[in-house]
Amino acid sequence: MKSNIAMKYDQESDTLYVDTCSPYAEQESDEIAAGVVARFSPQTGEIENLEVFFFRQRVAEGKPFTLPIKADLRLAI
Repeated sequence: MKSNIAMKYDQESDTLYVDTCSPYAEQESDEIAAGVVARFSPQTGEIENLEVFFFRQRVAEGKPFTLPIKADLRLAI
């Protein structure tokens, strides 16, 4: 079952958090792009969390910001 996506921005660290669940110790993590860390489910290998560092700076540049992931967005009913 897929989860809703929650986003939180931390001004102090200038980090955007994109979560489908709370991070937990067993997750594997990898930097999938410069300043973008993905946390993966140890059971499925699917991305469960993203951390985007220097988010304010990325937005201020005025260029489109893309992530190296595929998204399957659907309404949560």
